[in-house]
Amino acid sequence: QVQLVESGGGLVQAGGSLRLSCAANGRTFRGYHMGWFRQAPGKEREFVAAISDSAVRTVYADSVKGRFTISRDNNKNTMYLQMNSLKSEDTGVYYCAAKAWWNGMTSRDEYRYWGQGTQVTVSS
Repeated sequence: QVQLVESGGGLVQAGGSLRLSCAANGRTFRGYHMGWFRQAPGKEREFVAAISDSAVRTVYADSVKGRFTISRDNNKNTMYLQMNSLKSEDTGVYYCAAKAWWNGMTSRDEYRYWGQGTQVTVSS
């Protein structure tokens, strides 16, 4: 079992940057593929980015390509999401999640473990 805790959210002006962190407990973090999702008010939770267990593979939603970077440090049991050039439409609660298999990384239903989320608000 993996417990996930997000941090780093906050209020930022459009064009600014934030770095989110997702800390995991346990020694099994390096065995999980990880993803970031977000949910805006009144909308469904959507895929943002994912990274494989060894960080060799990454995938991004088209809406964040070129602006967001996902990374992980398996020695620190932590995953990151560097968000640059933020837009008002990036506003939402950001969740990190973990799953055992790489297939289906963009589907929220495929993830087994979730954090509680961290709020990101981008003012225009």
